[in-house]
This record gives sequence, structure tokens and C-alpha cells, in this order.
Amino acid sequence: MKRDALHAPLLNQCSGADHHRFGFELPARVEYVSRARKLARERLHHWGIGGDTHDTALLVVSELVTNAVVHSGSHLITCELVNSVKQLRISVRDQGCAPTGPHVCQTRAAEERGRGLLLVEAVASAWGAHAIHQGSGRIVWAELAHQRPSSGAHHHPAERTERAERAALPPGVERRW
Repeated sequence: MKRDALHAPLLNQCSGADHHRFGFELPARVEYVSRARKLARERLHHWGIGGDTHDTALLVVSELVTNAVVHSGSHLITCELVNSVKQLRISVRDQGCAPTGPHVCQTRAAEERGRGLLLVEAVASAWGAHAIHQGSGRIVWAELAHQRPSSGAHHHPAERTERAERAALPPGVERRW
């Protein structure tokens, strides 16, 4: 069993629950942020999530993992994606020791850092943080609204975009290249 690519359904698959869950654990080091994006990208593709939701989810994963690595003093971080019918929830758990929780910073235009949670706040339908009940650390999460593709609809993102564009055209109008 690979420690950095754990997969477990949130509930018993036979229960009829309409969501999916995927989590992984990585060392809390800057060079592993790209690995977190890669694992998230692969899972989103497996779930058939493309387009804006895909791109936004990768941005959120990158920002939340980076914040956990840079600000928590952790040795490990855990990232979890929960895909339900109407939203994708991204959570990052650290072993944090920071005295205060994460907060949106107002930065000057010339500053290169400090915009991560500002971006998350701008693109997420909701976000927040809470301390872990047992042990030390914190979970920072963000939710993205989306419509999950129907079961078995694992099409390439370009195919979904093309179908959506065709569906948006008025009846009798054909798109010409």
C-alpha cells in the first residue's frame, strides 16, 4: 500500500451514498506541492471533473498545501478530496504549531507572498479552518460548487467542453470552425 496515494470510499460503496473520497499524505516540504497537484489532477480526471472546476481545484490544492508546508512547522500533511453531487471539498490537515489559524492577508501589489487564502476565498463557494480535536494540528478546507458527471461519463475534458458549447448554441445554429 503506497502511503502517498491512499484511496478509501467515504462510506460503504453498497450504501448508495452519492460521493467519493480520496486522500493522500506527503512530507511537508515545498518540493512535494507539485506531487499534491499531480495526485489531485489524476483523481479529478478519474472522476471526470474537468474545465474550470478542475483548474480551480488544482489552484486550491496548491495554495492550501503550500500554506500548510510554509506556516505549520509540520513533518507531514494530509490532503483529502471529497466529491459529492454538487460540490468538491478540498481539505488539508497539518500537524501545525502556529498560535493562530489561517487568515486572509491584505498585501501590497509589490509583495510576492501572502495571497494564497485571498485566492482561495475568491474562487471557493466556502472555506474555513478548525483545530483537530485529538492531537495538534489544523484542517483548512475549501468547497467548490460543481455538477458531478453522471456515472460512467469519463470523457476527455475537451470532449465535454465541445459538447457543452454545442448544447449552448440556439436550436438550428451550427458552430463552424
